Amino acid sequence: MICNRRFLRKSLFQRRPPACCYFGYSATARHRSAHTAVTVETHAVETPSALKSHQTTQLRDEIGSRKEKGKEEEALYPVAITPAITTYPPPHVTHYKPIPALTLARLTKVYAELSKARLTTLMVLTTMSGVALSPLPATVPVLLATAIGTTLCSASANTLNQIVESTFDAQMTRTRNRPMVRRIITPLHAAGFAAATGLAGPAILLAFTNPLTAGLGAFNIFLYAGVYTPLKRISVVNTWVGAVVGGIPPLMGWTACGNHILSASHPIQYFPPPILSEIISSSSILLSASASQIAEAVDNPLSPLVLFLLLFSWQFPHFDPLAHMVRTSYAQGGYRMMAVINPSKNALIAVRHSVALIGICSVLTPLAGLTTWAFAMTSMVPNALLLRSALKFWRNTTDKNARKLFHDSLWWLPVILGLMMFHKQGISWLEWIGWEESSRKEEPVEVLKVEA
Repeated sequence: MICNRRFLRKSLFQRRPPACCYFGYSATARHRSAHTAVTVETHAVETPSALKSHQTTQLRDEIGSRKEKGKEEEALYPVAITPAITTYPPPHVTHYKPIPALTLARLTKVYAELSKARLTTLMVLTTMSGVALSPLPATVPVLLATAIGTTLCSASANTLNQIVESTFDAQMTRTRNRPMVRRIITPLHAAGFAAATGLAGPAILLAFTNPLTAGLGAFNIFLYAGVYTPLKRISVVNTWVGAVVGGIPPLMGWTACGNHILSASHPIQYFPPPILSEIISSSSILLSASASQIAEAVDNPLSPLVLFLLLFSWQFPHFDPLAHMVRTSYAQGGYRMMAVINPSKNALIAVRHSVALIGICSVLTPLAGLTTWAFAMTSMVPNALLLRSALKFWRNTTDKNARKLFHDSLWWLPVILGLMMFHKQGISWLEWIGWEESSRKEEPVEVLKVEA
């Protein structure tokens, strides 16, 4: 083995393998570093003096190249570690995209965001449930006018809400992308849209339905934008005011068909279950009425009250878990929500109203004559599932349990409203679809009449 001792010491100091070769073979030793790679070739046929001269030249070249690159790095290194100094005012920023022009498609999307399209859709569906559960028939113009008028009223209320809260929405993560925060639309433009929809909605309801329905629509705009919105930063009572706002739409559907909420000329009427008919008849006046005669009791004050209570109580197992999931954003925006102040009590309120919904569905709804008493049994399953989620949320107040209760409240409402329509008093769906003959005699239904 041919090996130069000087080169060996140099290699050991630099922690690189020595350039060695075995007798009769040629070898190549590649010396790598962070900046360069030097190739040294040694051959067995070379003399020791020639090998020494060759290695010395290669090492001299390598040291020279390292010094040159080291000087370049020393010149660049201070620039790399020197922190950037921020000047004020900052220089002109060019990487932000300009706001696009408001074409018809973009303007329609902005109006939908201002109206909170999903919330408005929910309001319209609950309004239509009041129309469907009314004992009086509704014409197509009344249905369309009620839906359009409710949509416009909801759009106006939600737009006014975003105008007032735009500065606070900018502080919350979940609302900082709203149109008013991003300045996609000017406040004057948004106010014009709110005014136009706020005037058109009640006007349509007044022209095609009746003054009572139009008044309820206008009152709901004022209650949501004028009372609920500023109250959110003052007191936790805002949640109860918001629940009143959510309970008014089914009353609008009820009155749109010609019903009244309170009528001095029409007493409260009860529809007790057949099992209790004999017990109640001993102390009250029972009237025998057929299913077709039930429609005459259209102004029973208990029916709209039940519709209002159903939507009022539903707001709490729906909104309370949502408020718990976004409680950090509410705290950032300065809103006084029960989920921020007292999360455990917030969960307890959801449990209380979940229990109240069981009583409303199983007792008050069939007692008011909106449905048959079969609804009291079929509604127990969704009510039990909602109560189970509410109890789990109360025992362990976590975001996971809050999300489960919120999702259960989303499917609970359409299921309950669908069951109410299916069990509507005086309606036989088998006759309606033609599977059963309608020539059968109408069965008498017990009606309890109590003078107001």
